[in-house]
Parts: sequence; C-alpha cells; structure tokens
Amino acid sequence: MTANAQQSVGSALAGPTQTRADLEPLNNGDGGGRATVTVDGRTLNVSLDAYRLLRGMPHAQHIHFGATARHECPSVRDDTNVDFRLTTAEGQPGYGPVKVSLTKRGDTSPDSTLAINRFPLAENGQVHYDRRIKVGTKLAGAISRGNAVVVVHGVDYNNNGKYDFRSAGRSELDPSLPAEATDPVLCGVLAVR
Repeated sequence: MTANAQQSVGSALAGPTQTRADLEPLNNGDGGGRATVTVDGRTLNVSLDAYRLLRGMPHAQHIHFGATARHECPSVRDDTNVDFRLTTAEGQPGYGPVKVSLTKRGDTSPDSTLAINRFPLAENGQVHYDRRIKVGTKLAGAISRGNAVVVVHGVDYNNNGKYDFRSAGRSELDPSLPAEATDPVLCGVLAVR
C-alpha cells in the first residue's frame, strides 16, 4: 500500500474532521461571515453564513484548492495589473482553482463555477447555505488538512445596487458577465478546529 493510500485509509478511520473559515472582506467590501465544512469520508457537510453582501443578487461561492496554491486568501500583492481590485484569476495563486461549486441545487463540480442562477441570492444582504456534497478522496483529504479556501464572489464597485459593466468591465472568466459578478468579495481559509 502506498503512503498516500495509507494516509487516506488513516483519515477515513479517524472519523469526521471539522474545518472552519472566518470570511473576511476583499475588494474593499465590508461584509463577513463564517463557513464550516465537516468532512466525513468523501462527504462534505457545508454550512456558510455571510452578511453585508449585495442585496437581492446571486453570489457565486466555491471551495478552492490547488496543489501549488499558497492555501491562503489573496492580498494586494496579487493585484498583478495594479488596478486596485482583485479578480478571481489574480486570486488563484493564493487559493487555487475552483474544486466545489456551492450551488443550491444540481451539480457542484467546477463545471458549475459560473452557474449564477443556482447560487444563493443575498436576501436582505445575507446568505445562509447548507448542503451535503460528495467529493473525491484527494479533495476530501486536502480539506481535512486545512488546505482549502472558501471564496464568495460578487462586488458592487459603483454602489448602484446591481452587477453591471460600468465600473469594472467584463469578467475575465466569462465576458458575457460583469466583473462585478465574479470578482471575490469574501475569503477564508478552512482551518482544522
């Protein structure tokens, strides 16, 4: 048995692991929140509460992980084009690519990264999310070790109460979407508790 297989078996026998992230603002946001992910084998029990988000708008939210990522939230040093805002792509060296899309229903894979109509709406500026999600063994292990990051997206740069193209242009992820809809607004590292 390889060392990785032994570690996976050992993790499975150890029982559930709980990780938590304090969600801190990015891009001059003023919101916050907390995410809890309990890993039980390959099942994630995800709970996320966030506040002071753009009211009535959907907020994409994901679990990010990358083997070569820093496993942290991005900072101003990641603003590579020095335009005083962090895009999702600029944040990837810190948090890695999307591994789990925290949609309300349906697919939760990276294929749903931009499934805007399936992410929670911030009624009254708040999001509450609970869902059980199956993932692969490697990702479950990474989350259990505290190597994953939760990111909530959606910034109203020009404070007009909606996502539009006027303040930040098009998203680098999908030019049919405003950058406001895909830029990160909250981020937190899932630390083992």
